[in-house]
Parts: sequence; C-alpha cells; structure tokens
Amino acid sequence: MSEQREPLVRTEDRGPVRIITLDRPKALNALSGDLIDDLAVALSDAESTDSVRAIVLTGSDKAFCAGADIGEIARMQDSKPLDPLMIDRLFGALDAVLKPTIAAVRGLAFGGGCELTLACDIAIAGESAQFGVPEVKLGVLPGGGGTQRLISAVGKAKAMRMLLTGEPVNATWAESAGLVAEVVPDDQVVEAAVKIGNAIAANAPLAVRLTKDSALASLETPLSAGLAHERRNFLLLLGTEDAQEGTSAFIERRRPEFKGV
Repeated sequence: MSEQREPLVRTEDRGPVRIITLDRPKALNALSGDLIDDLAVALSDAESTDSVRAIVLTGSDKAFCAGADIGEIARMQDSKPLDPLMIDRLFGALDAVLKPTIAAVRGLAFGGGCELTLACDIAIAGESAQFGVPEVKLGVLPGGGGTQRLISAVGKAKAMRMLLTGEPVNATWAESAGLVAEVVPDDQVVEAAVKIGNAIAANAPLAVRLTKDSALASLETPLSAGLAHERRNFLLLLGTEDAQEGTSAFIERRRPEFKGV
C-alpha cells in the first residue's frame, strides 16, 4: 500500500475561476516530484471541469515557486527524483490547457517558477516579485521552456541577459519588459488575477478558446500560416450559436448569454 501524504496543491473555485495554489511554503514552493504530480493533476482537472472558464496559478505564503527542488535532485535515491519525464509531464499538462491561464506571482519565481509564469497566458506580479533563470549558475540550463519562451516574452537582448548571467529581475523591470502584464500590491495579486479571469469568463467560451489557439499559433508558425489558422477559426466561430447570441445581444443592447456552442 502506498504511503499517504498531504497534497501539495490547493484548489478553490471563485465562480468560473479556478485558483490553483502551490502549497509547499517551507520549501518556497520548490518543484518536487510530488508537487509536480499534484499540479499536473490539478491542471488536468481544471481543464476538464466545464464550470471552470479561467485558471489562476499562484503560490502559498511569500513565494510563487523557487524552481526545482535542488535537494531532491541531489538525492537521487528519492522515490520520485525530478527527471526530464517529470518536467515533460508538468509543462505538457500546462500546455494542454485550452482555457486561459493567469499566473499570480508574489515573491520568488526562479527557474521552473519563472518558466511556469512564462507558460501561462497572462501574468500579474506583486511588488515583491522577482523573476530569474539561474540555471547557468548550477552548470545546467532551463529545462521547462525558459530558453524558448523568454525570448518571445521580452526580446532577445533582455532574455539573453537573464539567461546568460542568471541574475534576477524585479517586478518593475518585468512589467516594462513585457514579462508580466501588471504590477499590483502583494495583497492584491490573486484578486487582480481573479478579476481578469472573471472578465474572460464573461465572454463566449469557444471564442476565448479559439482566440487563445490562434494567438499561440503565431509563436510557432510563419505569418502566412498563422493568418490562415486565424481565418479558419474565425469562420468556424461565425457558425456558432454564441456568435449569433453575441450579435443579437449587441443589437438589442442587452448582456449576452453564452452557452459555449
């Protein structure tokens, strides 16, 4: 019989917004094998729950996520060492989420924590937030998409400075560089993210999903292919009941009642 343990992720629903909280505060929410397991399951559950329309990812206490659990990596005899397959499971689960994801970051977001932020669709930072990819200081490199997504987020020069020096940046820098959308007081980070989630949830679900799909396609395809992808999604949406409802509501000056079809 497997040994029971306390879950390392907490979830809370606020209307249509699911809040997923990394809950390993004594380790600054560092990514252990068990935490990765729990987070991957929580993300998959949120994606498959129809009532959830947006997802907020945050960390307990004073840190978002300090990165990989270095102690666990060093103790290779641990029952669930952090390995490439585990990393693939975590970021694969996040990449598979079609619903909008919002990172609400307080305190440290280093290594895998910074990569989690980059993998979310939107990021809100508290004033205490610090972002960094310090892997070069440990003789390795970011393994969760940091070398790929950071350049897309902040541009080559700023990304290379972070990647090659391993030095952290603060919330103000992150906002000016485009790494985060907004900086708010620490005690307002989750509320600000939930507010955005509610604004998203007020829109047509299928339109939100295909808008995210079209926008992310721009990161992986040439412009011509991205435009063709966008047009396909646009034409698909034109035939939906929600598109008809949105148009009717606009003409009739009332709030639309979207059904996701």
